[in-house]
Amino acid sequence: MGKYTISEIEQLLFGKEEANKEILKVLKNDSRKGVQKLLLKWERQEELKKQVHEQFVNMTSFERKCKSEGFHNIAGIDEAGRGPLAGPVVAAAVILPENFYLPGLNDSKKLTESKREEYFEVIMAEALSVGVGIISAAEIDEINILQASKKAMLTAVNELAVTPDYLLIDAVKLDTPYPFEALIKGDSRSISIAAASIIAKVTRDKLMKELSLVHPQYGFGANMGYGTPEHLNALREHGVTEHHRKSFAPVRESIH
Repeated sequence: MGKYTISEIEQLLFGKEEANKEILKVLKNDSRKGVQKLLLKWERQEELKKQVHEQFVNMTSFERKCKSEGFHNIAGIDEAGRGPLAGPVVAAAVILPENFYLPGLNDSKKLTESKREEYFEVIMAEALSVGVGIISAAEIDEINILQASKKAMLTAVNELAVTPDYLLIDAVKLDTPYPFEALIKGDSRSISIAAASIIAKVTRDKLMKELSLVHPQYGFGANMGYGTPEHLNALREHGVTEHHRKSFAPVRESIH
């Protein structure tokens, strides 16, 4: 193995092909520090891959249970934007195919923006069906945020092109004809709910970035409507827009 350079060994370990077991055995006996360093890096990477795979498998437990009970089209449901002072609440319903595999899929809040956007594209391309529900700030003020979140979720379910036969919902009980289970912290326990959380969050963030072009002074593109110090200062200075939730205390207090 001595004829291989460090960079060639790096290619063998981290290239597209899976590392050969025989080569690994030889590398373990290679006394060069650089080789041992690469080997340690490779072992850590493999351990991380294993953990991510195990996490994904654990997050399919509710889906597997439903399928064992005869359900096939299982929709995961979640919402984004319950806490902000401005913008709509957005919900998504997602039915994933049987063999769906996206290691690293998790609650959208635990992922970076670029990772969410990458996963959004994969989910949209591979899901059997995706539905989205959007409830405006004005309607949130009319019916309250909990009812608006539920309405967004029911709208998302109705928007599915494939009829679900079971719903896995993040923490909320819905008045629906479909059997369902409401899971506390479901977005980090079920792949279907995690997928829905990503669709809802990315969809809402895009809407808030569009609103920021119309109302740049509130910084919606960065704060997504949450009550950051900059946003609260802008409310005091410029007042409220039609996109603000007037039933939320910090907004109500800014109405001149």
